[in-house]
Amino acid sequence: MPRFTVHIRDEWVAVACRDTSNTIRWLGQEALKRYMKNKPDNGGIGSVRETRFIVRRCQGLGFLDADDTIDDVLEDNDFVELAIEGDTMSSDFIPCEPGVSNITAAYKEPAAYISLDGNSLTSTDLVNLGRGLYKIKLTSEAERKVVQSRELLDTIVKENKVVYGITTGFGNFARTVIPVSKLKELQENLVRSHSAGLGNPLSPERTRMLLALRINVLAKGYSGISLETLEAMIQAFNASCLSFVPEKGTVGASGDLAPLSHLALGLMGEGKMWSPKSGWADAKYVLEAHGLKPISLKPKEGIALINGTQMITSLGAEAVERAQAIAQQADIVAALTLEVLKGTTKAFDSDIHSLRPHPGQTEVALRFRSLLDSDHHPSEIAASHRFCERVQDAYTMRCCPQVHGIANDTIKFVQDIINTEINSATDNPMVFAERGETISGGNFHGEYPAKALDFLSIAVHELASISERRIERLCNPSLSELPAFLVNEGGLNSGFMIAHCTAASLVSENKVLCHPSSVDSLSTSAATEDHVSMGGWAARKALRIVEHVEQVLAIELLAACQGIEFLRPLRTTTPLEKVYDLVRTVVKPWIKDRFMSPDIEAVHRLLLDQKVWNVAQPYIEKYQTEYIPESRPVSPTAFSLDPPASPRKRVRHE
Repeated sequence: MPRFTVHIRDEWVAVACRDTSNTIRWLGQEALKRYMKNKPDNGGIGSVRETRFIVRRCQGLGFLDADDTIDDVLEDNDFVELAIEGDTMSSDFIPCEPGVSNITAAYKEPAAYISLDGNSLTSTDLVNLGRGLYKIKLTSEAERKVVQSRELLDTIVKENKVVYGITTGFGNFARTVIPVSKLKELQENLVRSHSAGLGNPLSPERTRMLLALRINVLAKGYSGISLETLEAMIQAFNASCLSFVPEKGTVGASGDLAPLSHLALGLMGEGKMWSPKSGWADAKYVLEAHGLKPISLKPKEGIALINGTQMITSLGAEAVERAQAIAQQADIVAALTLEVLKGTTKAFDSDIHSLRPHPGQTEVALRFRSLLDSDHHPSEIAASHRFCERVQDAYTMRCCPQVHGIANDTIKFVQDIINTEINSATDNPMVFAERGETISGGNFHGEYPAKALDFLSIAVHELASISERRIERLCNPSLSELPAFLVNEGGLNSGFMIAHCTAASLVSENKVLCHPSSVDSLSTSAATEDHVSMGGWAARKALRIVEHVEQVLAIELLAACQGIEFLRPLRTTTPLEKVYDLVRTVVKPWIKDRFMSPDIEAVHRLLLDQKVWNVAQPYIEKYQTEYIPESRPVSPTAFSLDPPASPRKRVRHE
């Protein structure tokens, strides 16, 4: 029989519906009857039939017409909210951050699985799990290890041994022994009391990443979690039943206690939870609607669920993946700007970079040659200024391999640390089943990912810093030889004037955000946890910085494509023409002033989806894999003598 969950004021009621041809008005009245039964004064409601109300879906917040039939507008197990006239709409439904969540009511469960063993998950895999591309299952080896470590814990409890976190309190209460009869309550109290985070919830994608990563760490078999509890977590993940996890509250040691506690709290059926079907609702109703039961914590399971660096690491995984994507595309955007500003390719000569052979610098120079090489990809724009009087280009173009290069090398360094952290056991105490003992340590300390993400922030910021200077060169007629702010009829039209200001503001904001959070530490838990990493803020601000970098480069790409318009009918190289064509599928040329934000957002989306890279990548790979002689066009930026005559020729001359 179809059933619907209705939110009235601060309570949820379930309404069974034998006949879905009934109207939304009928559903609302039935919900009101059930609500009134639970109230001594009927909740202040006189007559159900005379009460006026409105109804909306919890997911998407769309209002429902009272005369519509249930069959037409709702599906079985849908969640709706009823607001009585005179009441305000409930604030319990927290809308997802606009533009962030792609997991909606139309979400379809994926058919593909990723098998987790605690040893082989990558940052790319984790981001794809967040996007809802895969379900999760455990390998048989992971199941065996989980069962083995749990058996040791059960033995410890059975023999009444005193072990930290299992039969004792936590932190400053480590010496307080807890009776066996209260061990379940101990774990539940731990989760409830530590659910003290604040701020907006993580988006569904980021909560999926957090849950997936916690499952992966537990699958290593060193945490003492029971297979039953771990399977319940996997079922919740596969159904996209996601706890309300506030973004603020972790100091990054002992791990991410507050956010992971909120994650566990929802799985216990307490607090709020989100699913594509329900939107935000009480966790117990969301789990019930998906045929799931709240987890019941066994000894040590509370601390196993909440002690670790998974929030830092999951957000860090997204940050480093997006940083890698934008770093690759930054080379393409800069190459297009160089073409528009009539720069030279001589600065990318392989002989120059072989003398300073940093991997990132060499790689970036090679990308520039593959995009700009005039023999391989003839450029009419390059040919038009081959013999100009300019001696050399500004640093923002000439030094791209050196500046972009270190960003690339730092990203790879950070990615290695994040991938190691993804597959690390980071809770406490650790359960070594093969040794028959538990050992307290400090793997929960988030200094590794915190420091790495601070490095990432500083490095990737420079891509925006140098990009903003190139935007200035594009917009400034004394530097570009193009119309001021890239628009005709300047004065009447302002063109890219304020788009450049936006880029400058984002770069300036990044300068403040780049201050390392991991250089700070505050003692907590009565000086038991007397040094912490502040890694949660390192991860959150790294994501903000990467987003700003993407947006600045989106503005540069827009400006460079607009600059191309003033160089027509001349054409640039084939790969850069493909990039120009891609941009023009979402943004038309700037003929006169118009609302600009949608244009920036559209190009930002191209970069987020890596479409700019996908267009240029085949040309870059072909250049790198095929033997194509390097072009060294004659240019005033280089000076060379004729090669000296051979001794035999000198004799003849004499």
